[in-house]
Amino acid sequence: MTTVDTAPARRAWPARLAARLAARLGGGAVRLFLVAVGLFWLMPTVGLLLSSLRDRSDIASSGWWQVFAHPGQLTGASYDTLLHNDKVMHSLLTTTLITVPATVLVILVGAFAGYAFAWLEFPGRDWWFMGVVGLLVVPVQVALIPVAKLFNTLGIFETTPGVVLFHTAFGLPFAIFLLRNFFAEIPRELLEAARLDGAGELRLFLRVILPLGGPAIASLGIFQFLWVWNDMLVGLIFADSGNPPITVALQQQVRQFGDNVDILASGAFLSMVVPLAVFFAFQRQFVSGVMAGAVK
Repeated sequence: MTTVDTAPARRAWPARLAARLAARLGGGAVRLFLVAVGLFWLMPTVGLLLSSLRDRSDIASSGWWQVFAHPGQLTGASYDTLLHNDKVMHSLLTTTLITVPATVLVILVGAFAGYAFAWLEFPGRDWWFMGVVGLLVVPVQVALIPVAKLFNTLGIFETTPGVVLFHTAFGLPFAIFLLRNFFAEIPRELLEAARLDGAGELRLFLRVILPLGGPAIASLGIFQFLWVWNDMLVGLIFADSGNPPITVALQQQVRQFGDNVDILASGAFLSMVVPLAVFFAFQRQFVSGVMAGAVK
């Protein structure tokens, strides 16, 4: 009497079941679910936009969803008030003067350091890189008091350059870690071919590394820009109280009973528009940078 070995069939049915589930989940039901999740995720942003287009009394008396039943509540008066609020509008300029240099410096220094750690030979390279990786776990709160004392000694406490330096210093560990790992995936043959053609290290970095590392650099730029633009803690401590960034300026607008909620809503949405525009402008590069290395 012969026996049939059913072990392969038992091992194969989970794979077939998983394949059937994956095929069904790839249909319209999952797409509809993802669209619903996306709309639900955007609901706070939509609510903030509609609140910024309502009158102060309407905001205090009812929720933003009442706009759909009473569209006459929509008005641009809050934005007119905001545009005439010199402190809030000037804070947008201050935030730009902080965010742009802090982002550019992190990208430049991180790209040079990432290339050095990836392709240049120097004593203690791996140990230095491990030290950079170790700095990733250092929380910002730990450095607030020591850095504040140092900046006060240097005379840059409560100044815009001081805030830029702080953000640059704390953005560099992640930048170096990200770009070094990305640059290390570039085929060595490309670099050797460029060197055979007579390219020096600087020309190699500018003509080969930077173009190939564009997606990772764009991703880093978006991360750094969003982090600095939306920061409040560092700006609250290190920025000039008379010339604060937008997050601190909006916090200073809070009064008793929240009677300036119209300025807060319009100001918060205006401060949100800039990072959203940056993200959507570099969305393709961001996705490419995130997916880099996921598929060989």
